Amino acid sequence: MAGAPVPGPEAGVGAGAGGLGASLRQLGGTLLGIAHTRLDLLATEVEEEKRRLLSVMAWGAFGVLMASVSLVFLAAFVSVLFWDTHRLAVLGGLVLAFGVACGLAFWQVRMRLCESQGMLRDTLAELDADRQALHKGAP
Repeated sequence: MAGAPVPGPEAGVGAGAGGLGASLRQLGGTLLGIAHTRLDLLATEVEEEKRRLLSVMAWGAFGVLMASVSLVFLAAFVSVLFWDTHRLAVLGGLVLAFGVACGLAFWQVRMRLCESQGMLRDTLAELDADRQALHKGAP
């Protein structure tokens, strides 16, 4: 036992500093892991929203095109049907009906835009849950 080194007060400090450094590195790694997970969630939500929006736009454009063609042929059919008797009344009624339909469509678009649930709501909810969990753990 005479040859064994005697630990001095500096030995405890060195071990504690290495332990603190390792803990800080582990904490940094954990925080980076959390940030990476949240960014993955963010990227996934943005991609899903982009695909949904493109799909809605494509089907909406196709629907508008088909509705327009149908309405043009319907208006022509009704106009020709009543050409000899009440052509002005029929044309006026068609213009009024198309105007009302246009107003309703724009009103629906406005309502849909106003009822948006907000983009990235899941990511923001997870970040809020993380923040609350960190505040609960703090003394």
